[in-house]
Amino acid sequence: MKIIIDNKIPFIKEAVQRIADEVACVPGKDFTPELVRDADALIVRTRTHCNRDLLEGSRVKFIATATIGFDHIDTEYCKQAGIEWTNAPGCNSASVAQYIQSSLLVWKSCRNKKLNELTIGIIGVGNVGSKVAKVARDFGMRVLLNDLPREEKEGTEQFASLSKIAEECDIITFHVPLYKEGKYKTFHLADENFFQSLKRKPVIINTSRGEVIDTNALLKALDSRIILDAIIDVWEHEPEINRELLDKVFIGTPHIAGYSADGKANATRMSLDAICKFFQIEADYKINAPAPASPIIHAKNHEEAILQIYNPVEDSTRLKNQPEQFETLRGDYPLRREETAYLIKY
Repeated sequence: MKIIIDNKIPFIKEAVQRIADEVACVPGKDFTPELVRDADALIVRTRTHCNRDLLEGSRVKFIATATIGFDHIDTEYCKQAGIEWTNAPGCNSASVAQYIQSSLLVWKSCRNKKLNELTIGIIGVGNVGSKVAKVARDFGMRVLLNDLPREEKEGTEQFASLSKIAEECDIITFHVPLYKEGKYKTFHLADENFFQSLKRKPVIINTSRGEVIDTNALLKALDSRIILDAIIDVWEHEPEINRELLDKVFIGTPHIAGYSADGKANATRMSLDAICKFFQIEADYKINAPAPASPIIHAKNHEEAILQIYNPVEDSTRLKNQPEQFETLRGDYPLRREETAYLIKY
């Protein structure tokens, strides 16, 4: 059995040797038809487009993407070709919630705001959005939820319309998958009309997919002060991101909100588990994130501890200083652990 793996997927090399006879680790952008022709399975990230051009004529039977999103997989072609695939839903939801939590603390300190006096609108309330809602409630914020698929299934009682969020929210954060067409289209969900409908000069946060927000409309909203600030982790046309937008956002990071070592370990484990299930392989492996260099945090309060554990300003500063290094900053991202990895002493 042969498996080809994106070489930026962590904690996997030793474990996968227990599953496959042959393993090749290559950069995600370097997957080619020649490379995958005799592979049985692929483990990829968003940089590898799994479509007819890549897969036709290969013996690939299974694709695991170690990501929540799967818009880089041509699911219709895979269905036609008899190729099964899986993603890793929820794998890095706690990591994204950590990113939002720390970003909000940095923002409220710099802008002299009280979070418990503000309303946040969460667009997309799946694994990630639900955890972000808990973070916001823990801060004492009023929370409005928007999720059309869930609203259709569960009723309107706990959900707010996009227009209500545009009217009442001080912070609006996006946690939707990217759908370019169809009933739940999210491509350019935040377009010029959306920004024109805003009433309270909110902060806009995007950690979902860059294409969910129209870059030009966002720039115009920042320039005209329709919005107060933007915190952007995902960008249109990555890695060739808009430098003007990067200069103007409050925090701008290289698509790493979900990049805690904990989230990566979860995604790796889920991908290997899926391959074992599909190929009916019994294998014994462990996937664990490394311990932090300093596992004990000394802080005056919980907010201080949170920012000692992770402060997104450091990632933002690196990207703003070297925007041309977007892919390197993302691919060689340093070890970042979530709060459960630390002992906090007050």
